[in-house]
Amino acid sequence: MRKLEEMTTHALPAALAEIVDDFQALTEPERLQLLLEFSRELPELPDRLKNHPELLEQVVECQSPLFLTIEMEKDEAGPADTVRLFFKAPPEAPTTRGFAGVLLEGLDGLTAEEILAVPDDMPELLGLTRAITPLRMRGMTAMLGRIKRKVAANARLRSKTAAP
Repeated sequence: MRKLEEMTTHALPAALAEIVDDFQALTEPERLQLLLEFSRELPELPDRLKNHPELLEQVVECQSPLFLTIEMEKDEAGPADTVRLFFKAPPEAPTTRGFAGVLLEGLDGLTAEEILAVPDDMPELLGLTRAITPLRMRGMTAMLGRIKRKVAANARLRSKTAAP
């Protein structure tokens, strides 16, 4: 197993790398506090999604109920569309909400290519593996995997419809 100090953030998008650096700079108890801060900052779903649970996909690997969806947004300034992320998790699930908050802040607004390039083991870089149960760590890994799967499926669909 790799040690936290040996892991680097060079393969991560800038915002996510900054979050990982913030976690790595802290002691384990401080990391849990930072995760709670991300939990508190997770925004509510926009009105267009609140009353449409069929538009959200549950991440069943999470111990607490967590639902997510993505939307592609046309980027007028660049050639690639950006990915918007949306999460729904109950307030009484701070760890799950915290993980969702980390992914939202670190990935929202990136291109599909940037998100798909994020290493699957990125959650381990947060240095929470001793403080959080393995089941909860698997939940965060599953959230990232679900986001990447949805982004990849959306990108494939878009490339098929854009082809002449």
